[in-house]
Amino acid sequence: MMRWRQYRRGDPVIFRVTKSSCRPGPRARNIYPASNGELYSYAVDKFWTVVEELGNDMLLLQTRRGKTHRIHAHDPQLRHATWWERMRHGARFPQLTFVDTSQTELSR
Repeated sequence: MMRWRQYRRGDPVIFRVTKSSCRPGPRARNIYPASNGELYSYAVDKFWTVVEELGNDMLLLQTRRGKTHRIHAHDPQLRHATWWERMRHGARFPQLTFVDTSQTELSR
């Protein structure tokens, strides 16, 4: 049985988002061309901060621009930032601000 580390308010987390476009950006990882060669599929790491635990294993996360997302705490794309990532990318993790939970997006 795998043990899950609990998330707390203020924890920096990384959420890996899968995207597709004709031009992957500089932060794109795991880039694969589509079969017809016009698009690429890739992953981008998003640097977010835990705002609160909502219950039912759901978390409210805040982006750098102040948006919020509701994500399942056991989502395989979500993980805690390592100490090295916190040092290297510290400016990318948002500082917590007042959050209007009525404007949240539901992911997954």
